[in-house]
Amino acid sequence: MALTEQQINTLCTECSDVEIHLSEPLNLHTSFRTGGPAGIMAFPTTPEQLKKLLICTHSIGVRPVILGAGTNVLMPDNGLNTLVICTKDSLTGLQILEDGRMKAMAGQTLAKTAVFARDHSLSGLEFAHGIPGTVGGAVFMNAGAYGGEMKQVLVSVKALAFDGRELSFSAEELELGYRTSIFNRLDAVIISAVFQLQPGNFDQIQQTMLDLMGRRRASQPLDLPSAGSTFKRPTGYFAGALIEQAGLKGKGIGGAKVSEKHAGFVVNYDHATSRDMLDTIAFVQKTVFENSGVMLEPEVRIWQEE
Repeated sequence: MALTEQQINTLCTECSDVEIHLSEPLNLHTSFRTGGPAGIMAFPTTPEQLKKLLICTHSIGVRPVILGAGTNVLMPDNGLNTLVICTKDSLTGLQILEDGRMKAMAGQTLAKTAVFARDHSLSGLEFAHGIPGTVGGAVFMNAGAYGGEMKQVLVSVKALAFDGRELSFSAEELELGYRTSIFNRLDAVIISAVFQLQPGNFDQIQQTMLDLMGRRRASQPLDLPSAGSTFKRPTGYFAGALIEQAGLKGKGIGGAKVSEKHAGFVVNYDHATSRDMLDTIAFVQKTVFENSGVMLEPEVRIWQEE
């Protein structure tokens, strides 16, 4: 639902201590580098600011959308005429707890979180070092790579419901599955996560992280805007292999195309629009289905104006 001028004025007045931008270009906040403006975008720096913001939005009938680092989303070209709450570089902080546990705020990047664990000789997050995005986004989709996933190390998560209520979840309550969690159907904002890590050797942890980053650089098109793996892994197959077998490397629509380096990535190689991305994703799905009988499901979250 589009924001009214009165709702915008109320948000700006009642949450004057929160950094708020009007008509903020979403392409500046997504790894695809596409998308139009957000009607209003807020950058709360503390859980207290976020709670105040959520209570205000709930009271005036505004349903916000939550954005972390924007590394797994495709925004509409006409933007989102609603409130977008961004947690990246806002809800940050890392803390070592007892017995090998570590707390990370939702806006902290996975890279910095993994490095913090390494610097304290704690093992378990090496797989996450090269994953773009934030802790909140990683929990939301149970992010993983190279045989590791958040499910293996998560202990608990704290969140705020859209009405400002404080929520706590154990790992068992998170319903973590392949690129999914309870937050896919819950109106809530992830605030922080606690990980159970294991004592390790700094040099060995560092070497593992370097090895995985080397594999990533060698196989993935990190020089072009993308959202990582565009499609989920279909049961019994690999999406990239199916796309390559269909002869789609380098093929696309408009400024978007299937990467020539890794067929599992759709990249923005020439000022692509979100429509170019959507059309290329649909083209890949259709061609792969015709070639193999497998319908690929996007891993990228596709946001539409409501």
